Amino acid sequence: MKQTSSTRAVWTAVSAAVLCLAAPLTVSPTASASASAPAEAPSLNWTRCEGSGLDPRQRCASVEVPMDYSDPGGRKIDVVVSRIPGEKPSARRGALLLIPGGPGGSSLNDPSGKGQKLPQEVRDSYDLIGFAPRGLAPSTSVSCGLEHGDLALSKLRPWPAADGSVTGNMATARRMADACARNGGELIRHISTVDEARDIDRIRAALGERRLSAWGVSYGTYVGAVYSQLFPQRTDRVVLDSNDDPDPVRVSRGWLAAYETGVEDTFPEFARWASAPGNPDRVAATAAEVRPLFLRLAARLDRAPIPWPGANPEELNGNVLRQAMLDSFYTPSRFPALAKLMLAARSGTVPPAPAAQPDAVLQNVTAVSAATICNDVAWPRSAAAYLDDVAVSRREHPLTAGMPRNAMVCAAWPYPPEQAPVRIASRGPSGILLVQNAHDVATPLSGARKLREAFGARAVMVTVDSTGHGAYLANGNACGDRAVSRFLATGERPDRDVRCPKGPSRRGSYV
Repeated sequence: MKQTSSTRAVWTAVSAAVLCLAAPLTVSPTASASASAPAEAPSLNWTRCEGSGLDPRQRCASVEVPMDYSDPGGRKIDVVVSRIPGEKPSARRGALLLIPGGPGGSSLNDPSGKGQKLPQEVRDSYDLIGFAPRGLAPSTSVSCGLEHGDLALSKLRPWPAADGSVTGNMATARRMADACARNGGELIRHISTVDEARDIDRIRAALGERRLSAWGVSYGTYVGAVYSQLFPQRTDRVVLDSNDDPDPVRVSRGWLAAYETGVEDTFPEFARWASAPGNPDRVAATAAEVRPLFLRLAARLDRAPIPWPGANPEELNGNVLRQAMLDSFYTPSRFPALAKLMLAARSGTVPPAPAAQPDAVLQNVTAVSAATICNDVAWPRSAAAYLDDVAVSRREHPLTAGMPRNAMVCAAWPYPPEQAPVRIASRGPSGILLVQNAHDVATPLSGARKLREAFGARAVMVTVDSTGHGAYLANGNACGDRAVSRFLATGERPDRDVRCPKGPSRRGSYV
């Protein structure tokens, strides 16, 4: 079977170890920031960024931050930042920080990438700032030195066995946690959302900015929210894009559990597409047939996996198909890859082995992702604590087969959280705009509403009747894009929550 670009896209995602969870968000004051150019901090030495395909205007520098904020005079680490200056000095408002998703994502190249999709008036007004969060190269980096097989996304975000057992998952958790403790060094204990928020404030100070605007996506919305709680007078205009429930008790455990809802919200959209007449990748005659077909294929692959030389793991089993479903639901442009894989599985074939990122990259990303999730909140330690939850999840949500409530590396993590999770509160400066797709596999609308509730009058939410993870300038629509662009450029927010119907340019209706 020929591997198309859409197939490669899904399997690149399958091989990447980043948990594209997504989280809740950030806050900003109403007071205007200085329009004057920032004072250049002497610690920032802007030089050419490494890498290809970057905007020639983008420059990089290192900001020195404490490894352990409880010992600010102790060891220091570097956080690498990037910048493309605002394009119209007379219109300059300040700096717009692009906060990446993950955990384990980087926005270092985003000023050259998605930052250039911003409308001209936004690029005129702001320096676009990216960064590689602590632990992630080229910042001071970490690695767990995991076995190659444990670099598969299905090990970091593990699926129960076909019979619902979590015994193998607990063994994997112990093996991975032991490797992180053995090889991760002292830094791996100090990688968390709170640490990243504190690093952001060091970045702000190094840039010479009194306040910071931000566009956080997915997990970056949680980073932004925590930053706004810890440094409420340091935020300006904040956009939180693809938001999750900020529950301070569960944190990332809740984000994983949200896949149950996210898949149920998104599968009908896939089913309509996958059954449409004229679709070259059509898998069924009607939308109602797609779900049972998928479940039958996954169950058959549980019983009889198809060998897949060169893949990781080297077989197409039921959980690999389920993982491909999750990854394809992040954007409708990946729907064809899932349909092609379903058709191949039905015929007993597989596409060529997916191209994986280099192991060194996966080692780094996996270590940062695991450390952040496990250091943010304590996880249950016993198999019994997961087994009951997995059984309920498998029964109520067969598409996700128990994965969202399963044991991951955090079940054996050797380090307790250094601080309690931050509670997002309704007291504080406003200036926060949430934008959220109605059908989002990773950060479902139900979780975004919880964040909106937590912020109270500090925030307004624009809900877009679109499908995909990432709304603004991505999988949303023109109505939502206009609302966000207007806010960034002028500070004008809707005076209440808005819903943008389907379509590229219809006006939002108040809800």
